Amino acid sequence: MSAFRRPVPLDKAYRLLNHGPTVLVSAAHGGQRNIMAAAWAMPLDFDPPKVAVVLDKSTWTRQLLEASATFVLNVPCVAQADIVQSVGNSSGLQLSHAGQDKFTAYGLSTFAGEALAAPLLEGCVAWLECRLLPEPHNHQQYDLFLGEVIAAQADTRVFSEGRWHFEGQDSLRTLHHVAGGHFLAIGDSVDGRQLPLANGA
Repeated sequence: MSAFRRPVPLDKAYRLLNHGPTVLVSAAHGGQRNIMAAAWAMPLDFDPPKVAVVLDKSTWTRQLLEASATFVLNVPCVAQADIVQSVGNSSGLQLSHAGQDKFTAYGLSTFAGEALAAPLLEGCVAWLECRLLPEPHNHQQYDLFLGEVIAAQADTRVFSEGRWHFEGQDSLRTLHHVAGGHFLAIGDSVDGRQLPLANGA
């Protein structure tokens, strides 16, 4: 295990996605694996923790996910912007016909998760292993997939005690996709305060 990678309690797993980062979805089945970028992913519930992610019908990752009923949401960082752009704009299915996958094609390192066969990508700052919650209508009609988080991990340099803290770690800031390969990095933290009620109400 990486010196900085630690399990995240499941009741805090939603916080890994609550700020809206771009994620990399990985899945594996029948000796094949793939990874793709997804900008539309979000936490959905606390107990048990659930997530939602949109996956187009044409993607190879979706096919593997549906076959295995499991997937991983990897949360990449600024240092991985080129990786995110590359795996988000290449076809895992085409590579599989050539006897490769995106991991080998781009020299990506992975590690085994705590519960699933789906690969977890090294260098990310958080990982959520998920069991698919079957909702065939949502899958077909909306390309919407729900998962129950069964294990979560994060890089303690930027996430600990249930909170993100990116100060001094610019290369580990999470990415937020805008369009056309353009990303924003998460900014500095700001704490809000409770306003007093007007007119003493």
